[in-house]
Amino acid sequence: MTVPEISVILPTYNEKENIPVLLPKIAHALRKFSYEILLVDDNSPDRTWEVAENLKKNHKELFVLRRMEGRGLSSAVLAGMSIAKGNVFVVMDADLQHDESILPNLVEPILTKKSEISIGTRYTDGGSTSNWSWIRKSLSFIATTLANFFLPIPVSDPMSGFFAISKEYFEKTADFINPRGFKILLEFLHRSEIKPRISEVPFTFQSRRFGKTKLDGSVIRNYLVALLDLRFGKRISPTFLLYSLVGSSGVIVNLFGLLIAESLHFPELRTPFQFLNPFHSSVLFGIEISILSNFFLNNYLTFYEKRYDGIRIVQGLILFHLVSLIGLLIQISVFQFLYHRIFISEFNSSGLRIKFFSDSLAILAAMITNYFLNLNVTWKGSRDESRF
Repeated sequence: MTVPEISVILPTYNEKENIPVLLPKIAHALRKFSYEILLVDDNSPDRTWEVAENLKKNHKELFVLRRMEGRGLSSAVLAGMSIAKGNVFVVMDADLQHDESILPNLVEPILTKKSEISIGTRYTDGGSTSNWSWIRKSLSFIATTLANFFLPIPVSDPMSGFFAISKEYFEKTADFINPRGFKILLEFLHRSEIKPRISEVPFTFQSRRFGKTKLDGSVIRNYLVALLDLRFGKRISPTFLLYSLVGSSGVIVNLFGLLIAESLHFPELRTPFQFLNPFHSSVLFGIEISILSNFFLNNYLTFYEKRYDGIRIVQGLILFHLVSLIGLLIQISVFQFLYHRIFISEFNSSGLRIKFFSDSLAILAAMITNYFLNLNVTWKGSRDESRF
């Protein structure tokens, strides 16, 4: 049997209506090449894998891999590449949005050894996003800008899911790729210790004909996780990275609240506990608005898959506040100790700047405590057990 030049990898999930339309299109585009098509399906509820199996009699080049365990675009692509026989691997979506007519141009730089990676791009001369809404165009622009900011990648469309890669380059980089990464192209571009030669081929991104788009809130969250993961290393939990990002924003909110309260002359209070006196209500105000900010950001970003919805948000808020109470006591205690026992008593220093500095250190101590408590109490079970 002749070894194919090209292996087309189609990761699928609920694409049963698109597959019968797509396969003839690929066959026509690659009619002058020897090729195989590897359809990797994540056990789709709509039985995409079964539809594909029934099409094999008319498409001898088709191989169907049904994955009973594991799920995810990147791992599906890697599963296909691991069994592919061609010297060029092409990755494309099965939803008819990637223009199969550019396949010859896409694989040409790889076959002629001009490039290791050839990318179908929407953002260069000749490419477009067709009739996308302004919201989706804006999201795509922001995503591309963030990728190029976090990761110095010299390509116009780092978010593309339509690309070709040489088998040789894959074999040299496979051990570095995170199979749980959100965008597999970003993985190949950034993880490798080898700098690849890159070509770009323009195409027009088509509208989906059948099925439902998979773009939702989890996509945005997972993209942020992917960027942080790529930038700071795949051995650090993305949950921890996102939580740290949210926590950092909470520091700003907390200090901003303190400044607002101080400018409004929030009073000093007396409590039954001598060690808390005098109690600065401006600190409490900053803490509360940062708690609210952190809860909603963590609920819809860090722990999106385990988020509280509807009336359960009240339950989540109560639990988050209870957990945060420990952090609050830690913050107040650290603030009181630093401001009154160290700066005033030992150095005879006071005022807004000293309050600000003391509160900053107190917030840091509270944030570390809250991370571990929220991980194990508020959103218990949502963490990645394989990585810290």
